[in-house]
Amino acid sequence: MIKLLDLLREEKLDILKPRRSPEERQQNFAISTNKKIEQYIKDGGKGDLNLQNTPITTLPNDLTVGGNLHLDGSKITTLPNGLTVGGNLGLYNTPITSLPNGLKVKGILNLHGSKITSLPNNLKVNGSLYLSNTKITSLPNGLTVGGNLYLEDTPISKKHSEEEIKKIFPGVKGYIYI
Repeated sequence: MIKLLDLLREEKLDILKPRRSPEERQQNFAISTNKKIEQYIKDGGKGDLNLQNTPITTLPNDLTVGGNLHLDGSKITTLPNGLTVGGNLGLYNTPITSLPNGLKVKGILNLHGSKITSLPNNLKVNGSLYLSNTKITSLPNGLTVGGNLYLEDTPISKKHSEEEIKKIFPGVKGYIYI
């Protein structure tokens, strides 16, 4: 009876051991995520593309996302040239430090708490723009925001009043929160 229990314990312990190393699992996750992106493009880029907490570091150039693009917590380091997002774009907790020229966001652009330090000239965001808790020190020429502009806890909010920002950047259609 004791030998049978010992045998069962050994077999159970073997069952609990992972078949792949953490590195292999991460690599397989990256491969499956890239296949997901390829399939999304092949299907016409309709709907949301959720890449939160994924290990990918790049996206293809001229990517068009019909809905929301969720990148929060991903390892992506740069956004591609020609990126168009039909919905919202979130970059919280990513290593991205700048946005590409020509970025188009038809919904909300949420950079709250990101490492972004500057915005490209002529940035157009149809929805609100969240810059709270970023290190952004100035707003670019030609900035257009169709919704609200959130600047809490930024160098800009410490330097300018809401009225000054409205005069300097008339392209903000909604409220400015500092």
